[in-house]
Amino acid sequence: TVEASRLQGGQPLFSLTVMWRRASLVAADASSMRSRAVAGRVAALVAAGPRAKSTMATPATAAGAAVAAPSAQAMDKATNTLKELLMASDLFAPRHLGPSPADVEEMCKTIGVKDLDDLMTQAIPASVRRQVPLDLPDGAIGEAGALELAREILSKNVIAKNFIGQGYHGSIVPGVVLRNLTENPGWYTAYTPYQAEISQGRLESLVNFQTLVCELTGMEVANSSLLDEGSAAAEAMAMIMRTVNSKAKNQFFISEKVHPQTIDLMKLRAKYFGIELIVGDHKSTDFKAMDKLCGALVQYPCTEGTLYDYSGLADALHGNGAHLVVSADPLALVAAKPPSEFGADCVVGSMQRFGVPMWFGGPSAAYLATSKKQVRRMPGRIIGESLDRLGNPAYRLTLQTREQHIRLDKATSNVCTAQVLLANMAAMYAVYHRSDGLKHIARKVHALAQLFTREVGKVGCEVLSADNFFDTVAFDVSPASPKDVVAKLEAQRMNLRVLADGKHVSASFDETHREEDVMALVAAVKAAGAGSGKPTAAAGIAVTGTLPDAFVRTTPFLQQNIFNSIHSETEMMRYMHSLQLKDLGLDKSMISLGSCTMKLNSVSSLTPCSWPEVTNMHPFAPESQTAGYRELLESLERYLVSCTGFDACSLQPTSGAAGEYAGLLVIRKYLESIGQGERNICIIPRSAHGTNPASAAMCDMEIKWIDDSRGMDVGEFRALCEAHKDRLAALMVTYPSTRAFFEDNIQEICQIVHDNGGQVYMDGANMNAQLGLTSPGAIGADVCHLNLHKTFSIPHGGGGPGLGPICVRKHLAPHLPSHGVVRPSSGGDLGPVSAAPWGQAGIACIPWMFCTMLGARGITDSARYAILNANYMKARLSPHFTICATNASDRCSHEFIMDFSDIRRKTGIVEEDIAKRLQDYGFHAPTMSWPVPHSLMVEPTESEDKAELDRFCDAMISIREEIRKIEDGTWTADDNPLKNAPHTQREVCASDWTHPYSREEAAFPAPWLLKRGKLWPSVARVDNSLGDRKLKLRLES
Repeated sequence: TVEASRLQGGQPLFSLTVMWRRASLVAADASSMRSRAVAGRVAALVAAGPRAKSTMATPATAAGAAVAAPSAQAMDKATNTLKELLMASDLFAPRHLGPSPADVEEMCKTIGVKDLDDLMTQAIPASVRRQVPLDLPDGAIGEAGALELAREILSKNVIAKNFIGQGYHGSIVPGVVLRNLTENPGWYTAYTPYQAEISQGRLESLVNFQTLVCELTGMEVANSSLLDEGSAAAEAMAMIMRTVNSKAKNQFFISEKVHPQTIDLMKLRAKYFGIELIVGDHKSTDFKAMDKLCGALVQYPCTEGTLYDYSGLADALHGNGAHLVVSADPLALVAAKPPSEFGADCVVGSMQRFGVPMWFGGPSAAYLATSKKQVRRMPGRIIGESLDRLGNPAYRLTLQTREQHIRLDKATSNVCTAQVLLANMAAMYAVYHRSDGLKHIARKVHALAQLFTREVGKVGCEVLSADNFFDTVAFDVSPASPKDVVAKLEAQRMNLRVLADGKHVSASFDETHREEDVMALVAAVKAAGAGSGKPTAAAGIAVTGTLPDAFVRTTPFLQQNIFNSIHSETEMMRYMHSLQLKDLGLDKSMISLGSCTMKLNSVSSLTPCSWPEVTNMHPFAPESQTAGYRELLESLERYLVSCTGFDACSLQPTSGAAGEYAGLLVIRKYLESIGQGERNICIIPRSAHGTNPASAAMCDMEIKWIDDSRGMDVGEFRALCEAHKDRLAALMVTYPSTRAFFEDNIQEICQIVHDNGGQVYMDGANMNAQLGLTSPGAIGADVCHLNLHKTFSIPHGGGGPGLGPICVRKHLAPHLPSHGVVRPSSGGDLGPVSAAPWGQAGIACIPWMFCTMLGARGITDSARYAILNANYMKARLSPHFTICATNASDRCSHEFIMDFSDIRRKTGIVEEDIAKRLQDYGFHAPTMSWPVPHSLMVEPTESEDKAELDRFCDAMISIREEIRKIEDGTWTADDNPLKNAPHTQREVCASDWTHPYSREEAAFPAPWLLKRGKLWPSVARVDNSLGDRKLKLRLES
């Protein structure tokens, strides 16, 4: 308590500031009545002003002298004044929300509403407006206070020496990569490179990644990353099923020596693919007799650390028309024979140990490499080389016709967001170390494992293999118990792994370990009672850092110039910077991609991602060491439950598409639990994201489409549900609609689904318009996924990472994803959908910080300002362009759609021409041609201020005037700034200029380009069809 004696002349001393600071922290947890009592006490004292003296009785008060009590109004005023005076000076909301109060007032006038409340009333149906307040912090803690609180929580983690392995390893992130790429907004705020001309930097880096993977595995082609090793293996299985006659060959074999988390994930994936999964001993299985087998998966080295020669297995599979998939450690491939040399048809794995932290399970870039004949069946994004309009080489996304946004339920995969930022980290790790440096790291790691083998042999421990291993050593700790040994070492902050046989313990080594770590580990093993005391054969092995001749790599690799030319940090810094200059991220201008929510990714939110307590935690570390992570993750789950109006949450899905898949699986699992497993029909509106039908297909659902081009026709929808009432499983719906407005009848639609025995899955892509205003629970949904890389401020990273948790109603909570190695507290009876228990836990601190810093009011204002910005831009642009239908009040949600069909018919100018012309104005184009053909969908987010919104609107209005010059014949239909956009510096500065418009009109069409600086597209418009016809997917030199 603060006594009146601490006041002098009515002025509070420092103790009051401290007390109010503490009160803010307490309020952030919304739990302390005592703090309110203290606040009231202080307010009363302040209101008393100079009259307040010592609480000790004075002669005057003892004699009964009266002191007037302050009124309630005065107390409230004093309390508010003191709160304002002493509040944190670094509140986050004013920095996150773009428009100023004066801007808001002016924007509301332009829209034609009285204020923000009036706009919300007109935009959002009263029937779905949120009644229950958000159960979030109050946002008064400030950025520094939130970081302090995060540090307090995460400091409960114990950073141990990890020897667990099992697909996750310590790695050293080169400082130059950490500072200039991972923590650089020029890299992490960019979007998926759909606009190739302003994405050449990261596209080049991704080609480096694809080349690196191809060189390590010996395969012909690789994609530009997948989500994690387990799901990459599942994608390989699906790709093989598409290759063979799946009706005749519906069995898939997995070696029992594959990492257990991969096996568990693939069991769940196989169930709904109609695949019979067989787990067994690859050494004793008669593959020649298995005529229904389509493929097999093995680990290299295996989960116990042993290197096997799989050439005989490959021959047996190929003789039976089946395929061999190898899950391979990329660092082992630097030293060991590549899988291509023993007959692999597909190679998958994780590039995490190439300069990416463990991050408690993710994110990191997985990979898939295969032969050229499989390229059109491959999952994930592929980068290829084409030519631009001027005949210069240019990179682009290749073969997009395989993907879900084109092929829908017939797509090769539902993978949308991948791991671009992490793939670029891995690629730069290889560029930084060069091929000779990678070879040194591999030799060092193998030498550490050899040293341990020798020393543990001296203690008297038998090892499973004294020669055929790379980094992991399995050993017998007799006469001690494996569990006892591991427990005793855990107490010393050394983490080992008990193998599945219950007889052996394994120790895995990585580049972070040193000789002293090995010797300390051996001493601890001996002290724990392991070993007979008599040296075994392992005690005699030589520490050479080289593998046995049967496994050593002899073929040359990574001979391309980029992996052998950069020797100094100076040049490394310049190389990364040169790539960054070619790309447009939020560091340069707004990215108004509809349904993508490119909002601010604040530095404070990102800061904890680099803390050792976050980066250096193994996902399978013992529970005693992960208390901080668990507390933060469970706190985030509660935040998300409140935002969605649901009852439970799983953070395991690693992307939005993975969240869709997980949510639909939860529905299927629930229906099976109540004896209605035959329900498998999923209704999807035509305007849905392409991942929706692709995810439903992965869950073996039969898709029924319904047209919603003019909004959902309730009568037609009811008839569709009733026609399939015996088999209806789910409706997948986006709210607000992808048509960019809040539909009035959404609750009726959800009730119709429930009346016919189905569940409602809400796609969370547009959740940024719901925050604090409505919720999936309020509209009647049962489950939704959230794109934390959209709504909750995780950076897009140029195409990943993402985080796609699902939230569910109480009846679905028992069926949330679990994990066989470490069970998350939210885990139900569904198997894992990701390799790690909490998915991409390493970036979960970003949405946690976002919620903690903004608080309930700031989160709600995020949605309010997002809707404000969209309606303001719509109001400014509607006189110039056709705006697609909105609601009855002519209000959009947080985005709006411009339809260029009339312009296309009159002038031949198409939406792509406008998109490319925006690059000349310094802007990334909005979402193109979806969900309405010949359109652009604009989503400004809450983080852009009015000045930036006006610049974009001015650019669009200027482009409309340029189109009029084509209409009136000033410029020809085939030679004008739009058809020729974007214009490169090389073209504009060339001696020859033959166009009917000036160089200034081409390159500097707006005044701000001279004031703010111009981003020059590094290539002219890229030829997409040429890139698909002539595939060039890796570097040759």
